[in-house]
Amino acid sequence: MRATVGRTYLNKVAVPLRNVSSVTINIYRVASPDSAPLEGTPKPGHRENYARTNRAALCDLLVELGPDQPTLCTGWTTRDLAAHLVVRERRPDAAAGILIKGLSGYRKRVEQRMAARPFEKVVAKLRRPPLLSLSGIGPLDRMANTLEMFIHLEDVRRAQPTWQPRPLPRGLGEALWRATRVNARLTLRRFKAAVVLAAPEYGEVRVGAGDALVRVSGDPGELAIFMTGRQRAARVEVTGPEELVDKLRNKRLGV
Repeated sequence: MRATVGRTYLNKVAVPLRNVSSVTINIYRVASPDSAPLEGTPKPGHRENYARTNRAALCDLLVELGPDQPTLCTGWTTRDLAAHLVVRERRPDAAAGILIKGLSGYRKRVEQRMAARPFEKVVAKLRRPPLLSLSGIGPLDRMANTLEMFIHLEDVRRAQPTWQPRPLPRGLGEALWRATRVNARLTLRRFKAAVVLAAPEYGEVRVGAGDALVRVSGDPGELAIFMTGRQRAARVEVTGPEELVDKLRNKRLGV
């Protein structure tokens, strides 16, 4: 008698029958809904929420560094960045000022009041977004915050003197590449040259207008950083006519 698990039988039992020397009966284990899966059974598919993992990493880093460290956002310390993100999620009336110029002054005043609060409490609010919000609903969180949290985590990381590149999971790379393609089509639609963004193993996208060609190559994370207005911090290769390369490197990109 032996017992194994998985897609094979659990037990073999020899049972004597009339006029038959023996017969082997296979006894199989049937898993109940509440039992652990059999060995060899694939686990259900799980889609990683990279917005959530990068949010957690950002909050951990903010706590580690404290409120007065630099970021890639001009004029913003880590305190200012944390306040901005909390207002973006919790004060839609003020967050509208990100896109509507007439409300930008109001947004800044609300962010300043948020930044004046104890830093640890601001980071705690950022770590746990409201349940009844875009950030509190998984699919909407991924759509609204995957790029946002990645970029702001890098804003803090890359402003530190000892920062090092980090490998990205394939799933995050794919999500950033999708977002960057959309961003590039919107941001560079009137650029006076054709621009090709190339991410090895992910693909290429051609945007802009004109006969001259500028090519920007890098992994999806670096291209995302480049296309959100952080060209100097992005580790990419830009080739093409020198004048157009300089123009693209210094163009205001992103929101």
